[in-house]
Amino acid sequence: MTETDFLSRLFDLERMESFDSRFKNAAGDIWQHRVNNPNDWEDNWIFGDSRFNLLYCDDSIFLNFLCEMIHPLVRVDSSEVNKLLQIFNDNLSNDSFEIVEKSKISGKPLFIGRLKISGSETISKKGETLKQILNAEYVTQQINLMEVSIENAPHVSIGIAKELIETCCKSIFEERNEACDKNWDLPRLMKETTKLLKLTPDDIPNEAKAATSIKQILGSLSSVVQGISEIRNEYGSGHGKDGKFKGLQPRHAKLAVGAASTLAIYLLETHQMKK
Repeated sequence: MTETDFLSRLFDLERMESFDSRFKNAAGDIWQHRVNNPNDWEDNWIFGDSRFNLLYCDDSIFLNFLCEMIHPLVRVDSSEVNKLLQIFNDNLSNDSFEIVEKSKISGKPLFIGRLKISGSETISKKGETLKQILNAEYVTQQINLMEVSIENAPHVSIGIAKELIETCCKSIFEERNEACDKNWDLPRLMKETTKLLKLTPDDIPNEAKAATSIKQILGSLSSVVQGISEIRNEYGSGHGKDGKFKGLQPRHAKLAVGAASTLAIYLLETHQMKK
């Protein structure tokens, strides 16, 4: 896209002023200096242009601008999308924002910017949002985001895998009006969640069909969470790495994503059923 085509998706250029007296609006102004004479303005001119005010505008406007940069109609190369998404989220994380997938169009992801859901501080501040995320749509969004990052950014997938389980557990505590200690690490949080949902092996009567197998599976939940937590701490996103850092391969990320996705869906479905 030309810059006028792209910016027209976000701003009404026909109604914005021109800085060039030869043109009656910003559309003509931008076309002249970035399409007709592309070297008139520097490539990063948009961030210093007072008409758009991107460095000082409302957060939602800036997040929307970033999301449009990786819209499938704007950027068709999925590897470029994944790289930009990683860069955006690595930087937005400092201010507790993130860009996540909200839906798909022709199999391509569409994104939305929002306050980060994971983390005790955000959860305590976003009570209403917390109620909204405890649903299949949220889980689907996180799973999609993990999956699109597997090949090009395995460490991002692993980081989200841990955050997904953490968010699901804390959300369940919140919706049931139960106290959740912010100092619990993920394995302890998972243990307390299984108690809350009565998913411990002791809750399965011996006379139940396949009781032994069910108890064995439930007893393995803590091991799965412990493994994902340790992998994330060593190889996932969210922790600074030195210059020699080499992340795990996509196949390792697939293992973490698969386990986290299955576990998150199981926890939420169990919570909804028992609620």
